[in-house]
Amino acid sequence: MPTLIVLLVLALFLAAIFTGGYNKQFFERVRSSRTWDWLTTVDHKKIGILYLMAGLFFFIIGGIEATLMRLQLFAPGNELFVGRTFNELLTMHGTTMIFLAAMPLIFAIMNAVVPLQIGARDVAFPFLNSLGFWLFFFGGLLLNLSWIFGGAPDAGWTSYTGLALNEYSPGPGVDFYVLGLQISGIGTLIGGLNFLVTIINMRAPGMTFLRLPLFTWTAFVTSGLILFAFPALTVALLMLMFDRLFGSNFFDYTMGGSTVIWEHLFWIFGHPEVYIVILPAFGIMSDVISTFSKKRLFGYNSMVFATVLIGFLGFMVWVHHMFTVGLGPITNSVFAVATMAIAVPTGIKVFNWLFTMWGGEIQFKTPMLWAVGFIPTFVLGGMTGVMLALPPADYQYQDSYFVVAHFHYVLVGGTVFGLFAGIYYWWPKMFGQMLSERLGKWHFWTFLIGFHLTFFPQHFLGLFGMPRRVFTYQTNVGLERINEISTIGVAGMVIGTIFFLINIVYTLRKGKKAEADAWGLGRTLEWSIPSPPPEYNFAQTPLVRGFDALWVEKEAGNKSMTPSEPLGSIHMPSPSYIPILMSIGFFIAGFGFIVRGIPAAAIGLVVVFAALFLRSFDYDHGYHVEPEDPEKGGKE
Repeated sequence: MPTLIVLLVLALFLAAIFTGGYNKQFFERVRSSRTWDWLTTVDHKKIGILYLMAGLFFFIIGGIEATLMRLQLFAPGNELFVGRTFNELLTMHGTTMIFLAAMPLIFAIMNAVVPLQIGARDVAFPFLNSLGFWLFFFGGLLLNLSWIFGGAPDAGWTSYTGLALNEYSPGPGVDFYVLGLQISGIGTLIGGLNFLVTIINMRAPGMTFLRLPLFTWTAFVTSGLILFAFPALTVALLMLMFDRLFGSNFFDYTMGGSTVIWEHLFWIFGHPEVYIVILPAFGIMSDVISTFSKKRLFGYNSMVFATVLIGFLGFMVWVHHMFTVGLGPITNSVFAVATMAIAVPTGIKVFNWLFTMWGGEIQFKTPMLWAVGFIPTFVLGGMTGVMLALPPADYQYQDSYFVVAHFHYVLVGGTVFGLFAGIYYWWPKMFGQMLSERLGKWHFWTFLIGFHLTFFPQHFLGLFGMPRRVFTYQTNVGLERINEISTIGVAGMVIGTIFFLINIVYTLRKGKKAEADAWGLGRTLEWSIPSPPPEYNFAQTPLVRGFDALWVEKEAGNKSMTPSEPLGSIHMPSPSYIPILMSIGFFIAGFGFIVRGIPAAAIGLVVVFAALFLRSFDYDHGYHVEPEDPEKGGKE
């Protein structure tokens, strides 16, 4: 009851604040503040920074959870975090890293870079871009509040319903998982749709599809994967919510349901999700390696084809997560062949990166170090993936630490290495300051060594028979020393992350100012405009005359891009408080459903529909930045 009262008061207070009915002077002061500017912004560059900060926050939380698990497993018989607590740490670590760290960091770079690379002044739907961020943020916040209100979810990040139904996981933990991910997932789905439309419709004149930078191509395919994969997860979560909250029986086999339905729905989403988080890393690698090798990307057309093929085949391999379920030898064989086939376009990319570096004038700046470290690390993860693609062998590997080692080599050695490369590479463009090279290299080497020390030994833990998701193990079975080494390795990743955070703080306070072409090697359009970019990105939309558009102009002796239009008045969209208001409504409704407080849930939904109503009658005519004095942002 006290929780319901707090939620109701909060909803009424928000309604008063956002409508200005609480106190006119107070509301005007709030609206003129810098904080309000960030809360209501629809500028894709600011939203990219918001995604970056939120993603790093959740990355740190997920890393703390992983560190606590490894401390528990340092020695057999430890009792630091046992039973349900360990299961909660395990569930929240996986869920946080996949949904709340990797995804927002990818959207951070997409927001900051894609419109600039295609010569656009904004994304297609600025309002939806803001709404997508705030839905993600409040969904993630709701999920992590489970630590405070009744316990975190404890059924694993895949939340198999043999563990996740009320009978097996009582309490609100899994409800936080279900509602938090639904809200966050809606935001991700909106973001994917937005970038699809942006890349299709808002390319500068001359920017054909086969002139797009590889990062934009991977963002395009990733957005398509989001559009088709996330609805499967949304449906699965909705069915699980009805099972837990309203007594339906979609997944309860004792009442005619099927737990295998959940597995199919989850992995129809779950395996494309692997490519949703790895394809942008491939794009980052392509841009970084080409730039710091001072060469055009080798085999561009084949790289584009491989990217599209990976996206297509990504929907045809989900059953390799279910080889031991009992679907039969024919089904297992078909999906085994498809799984091996998807390694081919991935291999194309690896060889093209190597051939791009071959004979190049390589500069080993920090982004290039992450790219070079990425290649062998990801290849090792791919090799173990091919091993897991063999159904007979999978019976041995499944549910062992071999699988844990495999997917961390792919998701950390692939996605996280790629994201760090992208952050170091585009940080000057986002913030106008250069991150410290010295601290960046300390970050790279400590993180790289710590990563391999942590996860390479886990291959042997799996081969020696240690199951995953266990909080202890027996003595004198050959597992103690390997677990000790694995836990010690975590220290390297922790130290590396601390170096990264110190680098950020140092740079924001004393960082060197970045030029427009921050690295002096820029090949794509984002390096043709000031760092950080002005509000409108391009004073004049550029004319693209070839692949690596800026490099083409440099070779022609031009100091800047050739404009495709005369200098004119630039129209910009107005900021809006409706996205954050609507997201808070979803947050209140989700929390109300979790605590079984139907009145609070209803209040939250009323806030959502009120925001929808306000948006329906919100005739935003925007404002104009006048060409005579664009830096002052003259408005009409």
